[in-house]
Amino acid sequence: MTTTILDARALVGDTFESVRRTILDGNPDMSSDMAGRIATEAIKFVVACAQHPAVGMAPSRIVDEGWHALLLHSAAYAKLCAKFGGMVHHYPGWDPTHYDPPILDRTRQMIEKAGFVVDEELWRPPTDDLLVSVAAKCQHAPECTIRPMPTPQPPVA
Repeated sequence: MTTTILDARALVGDTFESVRRTILDGNPDMSSDMAGRIATEAIKFVVACAQHPAVGMAPSRIVDEGWHALLLHSAAYAKLCAKFGGMVHHYPGWDPTHYDPPILDRTRQMIEKAGFVVDEELWRPPTDDLLVSVAAKCQHAPECTIRPMPTPQPPVA
């Protein structure tokens, strides 16, 4: 384990273990170590998004599993986002065929720019289940990039 991973985990304090367990709840066949890696990458992703709101980013399908778990811990999630720039809202996309490699490349670059080492194995294309299969099947695509932005307003009738 590197210092960078420990720093990412420290950003959510005691909540990290609960996020890891949430990932395991949805993926009972996953190892505890893998769930921890996924949670760590989700934290890095959220920090990068909050720090760079003008850059469209998206998680890999595997990291998205960790992001979903992190979102469920709303107080810690809001605090993390606020500390690094602003709320990172989740706008899911459900079609794994809507995949554009540059979006993951750009996201990895922004995570590195935020000061983290990327766990490259967890940033594979959405069709690659060689490392681990996850419960969540959403995939974020170029038209569904993630940026900190205002809460969407309901449509005017």
